Amino acid sequence: MERLPYVLQRASSPHLDVILELVEDTADWLRGKNTNQWATPWPDRPSRDERIRQDLACGRTWIAWDGSIAAGTITIDADDPVGPAGNHVWPEYRRLERALYVRRVITRRQSHAGLGLGAALFNWASEAAQREIGIPLIRIDVWTDNWDLHDYYRDQGFVLCEFRDPGALPGYPSLALFERRTNPDQGNGSALFSSGQPVTLKQTYC
Repeated sequence: MERLPYVLQRASSPHLDVILELVEDTADWLRGKNTNQWATPWPDRPSRDERIRQDLACGRTWIAWDGSIAAGTITIDADDPVGPAGNHVWPEYRRLERALYVRRVITRRQSHAGLGLGAALFNWASEAAQREIGIPLIRIDVWTDNWDLHDYYRDQGFVLCEFRDPGALPGYPSLALFERRTNPDQGNGSALFSSGQPVTLKQTYC
């Protein structure tokens, strides 16, 4: 990592190919792991691409730039996620406490893995949750059978809340629900990033 800080900027619709390239880069890397995550686009390529396109259109997706290279990305959402059938991913009793939901947290594998970028993105999201929502809590639903990824989230200070009953979310691939609260020991995520764009969830989200 030669450039510090990264430039963290909100992505927009013209960045669709950038996000798709990061997704495919990670999908290729995952094929050598003991998981079926992203072995094929879920639930299919058009639906996956449309979800990404919608997040870009609504200003939910951010890119960490290392010069002209998209080093990583994160999508943040003030609304709790729902599955394709309209079922809430998180159970009702947990949704009583507001949180910032994160998804599609990706680091470019060949050039930027292992440099702490993912951890910094989570710290930045934690700061945004506290600043914008008033609750220092972030949540993510994780691919059910990606046990290495579960361990990674634990290493990042996340706690496994529960595995959702597949009957509540038929066909949904990410039934492992993790959350994390901010504490002073988790570091300052903003220190790794340079950005003139504030996180303004209330003003920019669909």
